[in-house]
Amino acid sequence: MRRLRIPQRTRIYLGCEGQSEQSYAARLGQIADETGLHLYIDNDVLQPGGGDPLDLVRLALRRITEKERRRTVFSFRAILLDRDKWGQNPERDRQIAPLAAEIGLNLIWQDPCHEGFLLRHFEGHDTARPVASDVALRALSRIWPEYYKAMPASQLAARIDLAAVRRASAVEAQFAVFLDQMQLPRL
Repeated sequence: MRRLRIPQRTRIYLGCEGQSEQSYAARLGQIADETGLHLYIDNDVLQPGGGDPLDLVRLALRRITEKERRRTVFSFRAILLDRDKWGQNPERDRQIAPLAAEIGLNLIWQDPCHEGFLLRHFEGHDTARPVASDVALRALSRIWPEYYKAMPASQLAARIDLAAVRRASAVEAQFAVFLDQMQLPRL
């Protein structure tokens, strides 16, 4: 009797600030499955990180090192970071890109926050750039009244599909790089 060999999924690291990003990363994994890609997205909630971008990148680097020591190397690595903390400490901000570059960690900045990033998934809102996190949440709530923070991937699926993800990637360069690395089909 011959055994079928199931190929190992391509491992991807995606650092997440919180549960909202973790659910979003899980939704990306579902979309990859729907399009026939054989991927595993390790959506790693970086707690405690306190929202400080440099601390989050440092924690991601430690976690990546630990995970790769136990298993195979990730095919590529990325982290979702809120931009609303950027600029509060320019000295710390300058350390982020070189540190991330050490292991090829793709920085995906959510401007100003995750809800602002989600807003750009919707038709007619792809160029929206709310000035603050509370403004972003109100704008998203107007077009998606059912949305709430840490919404599970199964509920995100009602509004976030491949077309929505590609719409956001058209205006988010680093997110587009990440999707290209995933080999997610273009529309």
